[in-house]
Amino acid sequence: MSRRLKLHSILCGILACPERGKECRAYFQPPASVSMKYPAIVYALNGKDKRHADDRVYLSSNRYSVTVIDSNPDSDIADKVSELPMCRFNTAYTNDNLNHTVYEIYY
Repeated sequence: MSRRLKLHSILCGILACPERGKECRAYFQPPASVSMKYPAIVYALNGKDKRHADDRVYLSSNRYSVTVIDSNPDSDIADKVSELPMCRFNTAYTNDNLNHTVYEIYY
């Protein structure tokens, strides 16, 4: 299983939703045509972190932007995401009466 699919599985566990199908509320780089159900988590690849030694890459991690979208400003979903290893808070904002909490996760 790829690392991204493992992250997807973890995010689905936080949302208590199935990993596939119409009831899944964890979306990886969704197109604009996707109708999302809330609360939801939207995540996208945002970069790579590479560590070098002896002119070679010895450690590489993908960086994902993870956005928790919920109508509840005190969402426990955002708290659960923040507890993931290598997770860092980025920003928070409100759009269309939905609260967005954005994190960066290295996975």
